[in-house]
Amino acid sequence: MTKTHTRPRPLDGITVVSLEHAVAAPFATRQLADLGARVIKVERPGGGDFARGYDQRVRGLSSHFTWINRSKESLALNLKQAQAKSALMQLLQTADVLVQNLAPGAAARMGLSYDALKAHNPRLIVCDISGYGQDGPWRDKKAYDLLIQSEAAFLSVTGTPDSPVKAGISVADIAAGMYAYTSVLSALLLRGKTGEGSHIDVSMLEAMAEWMGYPLYYAFDGAPPPPRTGASHASIYPYGPFTAGDGASLILGVQNEREWQAFCEGVLQRPELARDPRFADSTQRNTHRAELQTLITQSFSRLGAAELTQRLSAAGIAHARVNDLAGLWAHPQLAARQRWREVDSPVGPLPALLPPGTSKAFSYRMDPIPAVGQHTRAILGELGWSEEQITRLQAQS
Repeated sequence: MTKTHTRPRPLDGITVVSLEHAVAAPFATRQLADLGARVIKVERPGGGDFARGYDQRVRGLSSHFTWINRSKESLALNLKQAQAKSALMQLLQTADVLVQNLAPGAAARMGLSYDALKAHNPRLIVCDISGYGQDGPWRDKKAYDLLIQSEAAFLSVTGTPDSPVKAGISVADIAAGMYAYTSVLSALLLRGKTGEGSHIDVSMLEAMAEWMGYPLYYAFDGAPPPPRTGASHASIYPYGPFTAGDGASLILGVQNEREWQAFCEGVLQRPELARDPRFADSTQRNTHRAELQTLITQSFSRLGAAELTQRLSAAGIAHARVNDLAGLWAHPQLAARQRWREVDSPVGPLPALLPPGTSKAFSYRMDPIPAVGQHTRAILGELGWSEEQITRLQAQS
């Protein structure tokens, strides 16, 4: 791995081996790579990670794969072959972390459970990502993002009164990937104290259940759950989309009594509403949201988007445009903060966002997106394999 940065990164010198596909594990390991870890992505010869074939929207590359696989090395191994399995075990003898999200039980059947591996490398951290966890009656169930969104009751609070709606992104996979990432970081810190590796068991269901904390407690002890309210907040009002007189849509949020008074005086220009008993506090405004919506809609119908935005800004009311993806690509704030970089790929240079969180102590790693098996020869060579052995292995794949 070539290092062009001058200041050390937090995970320089850490090697992560990943048996990964789709989103959850690749998202976790890409973030480890962002911090400087060497991530060796073990892929099937030929097609590789099946997420490579989800679409061809990025000059022939998959949008999912482009997003979460930069800064990695691709090692193509057919793990059904004894020689390929031997190469993987060689890697794991000196690796720091193994991350896997194979089908339930697949890694253990290959002898890659934490208990089996720690005898060969006591410092190894093993992170297993699955739908429902490594034990319990549902451990062997297949789990995809939408299925977990449904099981975690996310669909019950998302959408309209007439129809539940899934998230427009892989929110369950992302949640699991984030907990895998932070759990690996904590395990590395713990190893620094104990000298020993550890086993991490990340469940997509449990990750989403954690994120459902507010509606869970809202429905505590049999209380009615929050209703599905589209883009509006289920329990705070006004907080959601509104339309200006010229048809433009904005999202605005009023979250406390000071903002409510400023909204009535400066935006609606009806200060008496701030004293109306129907809207006296957040609970009352939510209870009478239909009446309040009518009043707000009538007021906004007389204002164009520019004037409405000016009033909201002057009153200190939080608001936003209903942006689209083209608008996000061109967002002036991202440009002003210089958040875009360029990474290489099998189809040439591509734009990539810097990871969230700006540090003045180091620069994030932003290296190429690999082709399938691009680093196989180099990695096996590091393990002491001869050119003849590598050629023979690849011929068998």
